[in-house]
Amino acid sequence: MAQQGETSFRVRGHTLTDYLQFALLGGLALALIYAAFTDIKSRTISNHLNLGIALCAPLFWWASGVDLWPGIAIHLGVAVATFAVTAGLFAIKMMGGGDVKLLTALALWIEPSWFVQLIIIMAIAGGVLTILMGAYHFMKRQRDRLKIPYGVAIAFAGLWVLSIHYLPTLTTSNVTG
Repeated sequence: MAQQGETSFRVRGHTLTDYLQFALLGGLALALIYAAFTDIKSRTISNHLNLGIALCAPLFWWASGVDLWPGIAIHLGVAVATFAVTAGLFAIKMMGGGDVKLLTALALWIEPSWFVQLIIIMAIAGGVLTILMGAYHFMKRQRDRLKIPYGVAIAFAGLWVLSIHYLPTLTTSNVTG
């Protein structure tokens, strides 16, 4: 959002950085939807997609007015911690590599206090997904190992947080008369 006292071009009460922020969040939402569908289809999430999400985060920080210290530093710290924990889960085969990278990339975007909410929503959605897929797997009497497309739970949680915390902010920010 535009900083207080900022003198920049406005269109209908919003600055160009507001529109950039909205476009970036829309792009993130589309990327999450794409990640979910590709994970369902092939049980993989593209490295290029995860890299694109991560590389757009600094542009989002700039458009959002996030300070270098402590804001960006905290985002980076949360992303490193997320990677460390999820890489451990990957090492014991509890999480896929694409899931690790997607969640780490999301940590760069989502405000740290809201990222905790994302993790909780992801865990609930992942549990529901696992139960549903497990029941389907059992009813079909399949003997192969059950593979859960956890990118669906990650994407759902990401979209949830975007819709709850970011969309209302974008639609009501900096509106003058």
